Amino acid sequence: MTDRPGEVLRLPAFALYWSSSTLGAFTGAVSVLAFQVLIVKTLNATPLEIGLLNAANVVPYLLFGLIVGALMDRWRRKPAMVLASIGRALVLGMIPVLWITETLTVWSFGALFLLFGALTLIADSAAQPMLPRLVPRNQLVAANARLGQAGTVAQTTGPALGGAIVSWLGAPIAILIDAVAYLVSAVMLSRIRVDEPKAERRTDGRHIGHDIVEGVRWTYSHRTLAPMAASVNVWFLGNSIALTAFVPYALRELDLGALLFGLVLAMGGIGGFLGAVLAPMAGRRFGVGGAVLAGRALSALAWLAILVLPASADVAIIAIPLGIGQFLFGLGMGLEDPNEMGYRQAVAPDQMQGRLNASIRTVNRIMFLIGALIAGGLATAFGYRVTIAVSVVIFVVAALIVLFSPLRAARHEDI
Repeated sequence: MTDRPGEVLRLPAFALYWSSSTLGAFTGAVSVLAFQVLIVKTLNATPLEIGLLNAANVVPYLLFGLIVGALMDRWRRKPAMVLASIGRALVLGMIPVLWITETLTVWSFGALFLLFGALTLIADSAAQPMLPRLVPRNQLVAANARLGQAGTVAQTTGPALGGAIVSWLGAPIAILIDAVAYLVSAVMLSRIRVDEPKAERRTDGRHIGHDIVEGVRWTYSHRTLAPMAASVNVWFLGNSIALTAFVPYALRELDLGALLFGLVLAMGGIGGFLGAVLAPMAGRRFGVGGAVLAGRALSALAWLAILVLPASADVAIIAIPLGIGQFLFGLGMGLEDPNEMGYRQAVAPDQMQGRLNASIRTVNRIMFLIGALIAGGLATAFGYRVTIAVSVVIFVVAALIVLFSPLRAARHEDI
């Protein structure tokens, strides 16, 4: 058979794409932990500042997401990915420089985070639309599963390694590792051979605003993509609230060290890898709607587990329910992501790929921004546990959208 997930890595273009993505995921997992430790421990940010810093990374999506997405349906996507990787390497490299010169503050870090978010916006807007040009459409789920498997292996080993590196060398040096990785990634991306049409000058009088409106309208009026988009938008709101509260809850209130916190996060990678392995089978057996519904439900169960499982004064015992919750969370994401992304990429025509992804991603980031601000306020007023409880309710709403929509019965073979 030609659509088996394992054979997609035999395609040279996808192999380079996968290698670049895997490298970025691995070192990125190290920096995610380093960022959080830097914010909470090194910069001693308040709960409100933590919420603002988490929000800073997504502000570019709010301002420019739809515009960049529309441009990616006009421009070639490979050069955009290469330049964005180089740019992110330079931005991350500034963090240890500021730290060494003792000029790194919450606000200077926030400014770099804004710029990093803008470059990530360009990379994300180009990456997903380019994938259907690298692999046949009937292998998109397999390709996304391979990307998910590599990403979750990185999440499994990256946080544990990151905790060790942060404990040994400090968060800024861990971030420097990610900067080097982005340069290597840019080299890999530059070697991909892909057939992309050159940008053509518009002669039909349509400006970028027309393209944006057309993309948003198409996405949010589609019979199955509209509820998929709405559900993931709501999921991002809950995820933002949960993650913003979870980091200070674990590091401050529960007093987990960097190494133990990294091990807890690594459980999410184990669950994610298992989910990504099972994703193609789950899609065939239960359909894309069933796989996405399972992922949404597991997200709610994961954060509920953190709240209701018994804890102990012993910090090592406290980490057990936290690890179980992260495992379930990763399992849900691993099941749903390959099916969701493969379905979106297969349904949308090439000339709509950039705008489809930009429409959903921009609203996702808006939700993440709102969630980070809500979490900062809720944590300040009511504490971290109440804040996480609110996120559980929102995750349930995201699952109900799938359950009571045409997406519930959607299957890949019906495309």
